[in-house]
Amino acid sequence: MPKLTIYNQKGEVVGKINLNPAVFDVPDKPDLVHRAVVYQMAVERQFNADTKTRGEVRGGGRKPWRQKGTGRARAGSIRSPLWRGGGVVFGPQAGKKTSIKMPKKMRRLALLSALSNKLRTNGIVLLDKIELKKIKTKLVEEMLNKLPIKEGTVLMLLPRLDPKIELSCRNLPYLKTQLTDSLSIIDILKYDYLLLTKDAIKKIEERFLNQSSVLNDENTNLTEESK
Repeated sequence: MPKLTIYNQKGEVVGKINLNPAVFDVPDKPDLVHRAVVYQMAVERQFNADTKTRGEVRGGGRKPWRQKGTGRARAGSIRSPLWRGGGVVFGPQAGKKTSIKMPKKMRRLALLSALSNKLRTNGIVLLDKIELKKIKTKLVEEMLNKLPIKEGTVLMLLPRLDPKIELSCRNLPYLKTQLTDSLSIIDILKYDYLLLTKDAIKKIEERFLNQSSVLNDENTNLTEESK
């Protein structure tokens, strides 16, 4: 069972916590992680540019000239991609859906694999709690300097919204705050360290264990229906 050291805001060790192996002790699956990253980037990609095909260009309902006898090349419509002002053959289209697909269970496994690898490489730092008396960036910076965090970027995962923490962290270019519900595989790979509290760890475990039970129930129902 994986364990993690708990620190307070002064950088002192206050204990250890046992983590759920179903969430934080998943074997490395680099191929699956890569596929999940490609999938998420494809889903988040925005298609703003939009070109018209020959079926969307206005006009061209009549054949420009007769088929034979004019000495010119055959033409059936002025909307042809060969004509100036005609449609575009393989141009970008807004709202286009990506053809990349990945099952939910595989995406979940890839995220847990990346999260477990982050723990094995000492990339997760756990605090008992984060409390700030006032909005001040210097307090957050002093707290980070006391923790076992070397140079690098830090993602602070919060179990719930806290305006004092968010406003105190936003002026630090290497630090970002985010809710645990929004954690994605790209966030895990992008940042060098994940800074969490005990409540955040508990919320992450509950989230993925609940997903696991739902997926198992769906598989059971599918098996019963096939019978």
